[in-house]
Amino acid sequence: MVDIVSSEKRSEMMSGIRSKNTQPEIIIRKAIHKEGFRFRLHSSGLPGKPDLVFPKYNAIIFIHGCFWHGHSCSLFKWPSSRSDFWRNKINSNRKKDKESLKKLLDEGWRVMIVWECTIKGRGRISLDKVISGAVKFLNGSRRFVERRGKQ
Repeated sequence: MVDIVSSEKRSEMMSGIRSKNTQPEIIIRKAIHKEGFRFRLHSSGLPGKPDLVFPKYNAIIFIHGCFWHGHSCSLFKWPSSRSDFWRNKINSNRKKDKESLKKLLDEGWRVMIVWECTIKGRGRISLDKVISGAVKFLNGSRRFVERRGKQ
């Protein structure tokens, strides 16, 4: 399928997509900060450059975009144009995610992944429930938690 916009326009649109400080990330980190938790942002010294690092709790929270990380939810759909490029890109992201998760767990970190669909789209969950789950994770001892929207 041919793209409906020019390659220059598509490039401009794609350059506006951020990998840091995304809307879901800002929403979640503001709410967690309001609960009294303090954290570091985008720690480049750790595998996967986690979105939120809580050294005091030996915990990490990733806020994954459903498209970029290839989540199986209503927010993800394989692009019809440049399909080979996108399959390689998204599958590469998935592989890096698995490797980063394994390394972090092996290093003793506790990891929580919050998917974008948890707070956005038709399967979203109330922000209060998402944040109470994050607080429970931070104060608990579970090594890995994954929070996704309702399917």
